[in-house]
Amino acid sequence: MKKNLTIILTLAVMVFSQCTNTDSNQQADQKNITDQIIQETQNAIQEKYADADQEVLNRGVAHAASLWRTSDGTPEEFKEFCLEQFIGNADEKKVVFEKISRNFESLWGHQNKILLDLNKNMHELHKELGEPHKIDAMFAAYSPGAHLKSDFYNNKIAFVIALNYPPYSLDEKNELGKNWSTLDWAYARLGDVFTARVPAEISQKISLAGTNADIYIADYNIYMGHLLNNEGEKLFPEDMVLLSHWNLRDEIKSNYANEENGIEKQDMIYTVMKRIIDQSIPEKVINSGDYDWNPFENKVYQNDQEVALSTEPDTRYQKILDNFHANKAADPYYTDYNTFIKRAFSGSKEIPQAEVEKLFDEYLSSPVAKEVGQLIAKRLGRDLKPYDIWYDGFKARSSISEETLNEMTQKKYPDAQAMKEDLDNILKKLGWNDERAEFIASKVSVDPARGSGHAWGAQMKAENAHLRTRISDKGMDYKGYNIAIHEFGHNVEQTISLHDVDYYMIEGVPNTAFTEALAFIFQKRDLQLLGFTNENPDKEYLQTLDLYWSVFEIMGVSMVDMKVWKWLYANPDATAAQLKEATMSIAKEVWNQYFAPVYGIEDEPILAIYSHMIASPLYLANYSFGHLIDFQIEQYLDGKNFSDEVDRIWSIGRLTPEAWMQKAVGESISIQPMIKSTEEALKHIN
Repeated sequence: MKKNLTIILTLAVMVFSQCTNTDSNQQADQKNITDQIIQETQNAIQEKYADADQEVLNRGVAHAASLWRTSDGTPEEFKEFCLEQFIGNADEKKVVFEKISRNFESLWGHQNKILLDLNKNMHELHKELGEPHKIDAMFAAYSPGAHLKSDFYNNKIAFVIALNYPPYSLDEKNELGKNWSTLDWAYARLGDVFTARVPAEISQKISLAGTNADIYIADYNIYMGHLLNNEGEKLFPEDMVLLSHWNLRDEIKSNYANEENGIEKQDMIYTVMKRIIDQSIPEKVINSGDYDWNPFENKVYQNDQEVALSTEPDTRYQKILDNFHANKAADPYYTDYNTFIKRAFSGSKEIPQAEVEKLFDEYLSSPVAKEVGQLIAKRLGRDLKPYDIWYDGFKARSSISEETLNEMTQKKYPDAQAMKEDLDNILKKLGWNDERAEFIASKVSVDPARGSGHAWGAQMKAENAHLRTRISDKGMDYKGYNIAIHEFGHNVEQTISLHDVDYYMIEGVPNTAFTEALAFIFQKRDLQLLGFTNENPDKEYLQTLDLYWSVFEIMGVSMVDMKVWKWLYANPDATAAQLKEATMSIAKEVWNQYFAPVYGIEDEPILAIYSHMIASPLYLANYSFGHLIDFQIEQYLDGKNFSDEVDRIWSIGRLTPEAWMQKAVGESISIQPMIKSTEEALKHIN
């Protein structure tokens, strides 16, 4: 009894201490700058610097006050800080800006390098590093920059920046930015760095949830050589291993040119996809070649003997929930962008979510979709199937066998080094002169990927961007090559937009849709780079139809992604099982609204297969915008010098999407150019 009493007393002390600490932390986290103090501070600075820009002065003081907490000092100390740290001279302001920029390039660049190093064995496939161990995952989950902002609030650097380089709203950037210089844009982008005080522990949890989701997806392989049809036959090569969803989707695409058993293979893959979506997939067959699996009957065999079936628990949806809860925890620390949805769209993409959904709805509702669907059915000689969202028959490569392409790419690129050594030649084929091609190529490293492949920018001029794609012992197959050319487009953007912008603070592009655009532009030229020429007089019309159909598919997937996150915010206490049911329901609703009228089939869940929903929440809309931007830029590039225009356009810098598009091609992002061109293509082909 005495022992239990001691434990109770100890627990009581701990609870009291925690409550006291919590109360203390909450008090330290309180805002303590009133409107009166703000006004007094503004007046005092104006008196000290009579020639100071009144609008910037008032904005800066108000913004610094919004970030100041009791732990940072008293109201009087705030006032003294602002009087001491305000920069009233334009020349000095530029000098200080340049110092800050150099230091941020070093900080962000080296943090990026650390992340690359810590994730090396999770992202890259090197035999000498061995299989990923749980310690690799733990290091990969660590975020070296998680505490940077907190540190900069503590040492007051954040307040110097907030005071002198305040942020602007999206509407203000779009309007005022019409007359801004690149230096004005750079000042505004510096202001974007400190807009909210998210505690380091929350940032770390966001990083951890994201890394865990990445690891889950990177290991979600299906051993295709172990799939059985209802006759017990194996349709795929013994050594074929495909990552979900990317490689499964690409295998469906490649079988449109397979006249022997292409449809049977596609039906089998789609059945696998549906098992993944509803989590009826057996755990034993995920990332394992130890068992044979009939996905139609959902039976598992080992040594020709059926074994007990244990399906994957709702892990797929738990990863989404983990990302949701980690990001939602940051909501209270934002004033305007107080949901992850707002941060992802109005914040990161700088296009409000409601506008995105409206634009996508207009595209998906266009009657031209049914006409394109009818054309595809005619070309296939059958009714459309759900997986025909990935119909690949408009592309030139559809007439070239996958075996031929694999043989060519495997011989050309037996390993990552061979691809690295050919990057400058790829650029020369696209029009860059020797010096420029060699410079860009020198800034890109090529790594063999564990996952499907991706591009990773440098963030500092002293480091390289990284191109990752899958390369087997046989060399790089065509799928890997096609992905590599896409990722190289990202790398070219990452290099140009880092090295050729006027100021480091505007390095990059408005959002990831704009880097996807150049990646798509490169990817479409993959066969050209292999030496194939398309003499088909209808090629431009076919390319338009292909792009239209790709956007129709990815916009549908994006709509599901957005609606799932809206559902999560409406149901924050949902379980993984409830989220699974909601996701499948949403996927079917989107399908029935936009796709069923085209396909003549209802209640298909296929739009929920994308792995981005798990590992890259609310990213998918970037592909849709990337395609729209890609199309508008391709139209603009017609008849112009390709390499010169790519250099010019992607050196504009990180303006808002609207401002960037106006400078790039003289018009806003729109669905109309693609819809109009698709209508013209249909008239010509029909």
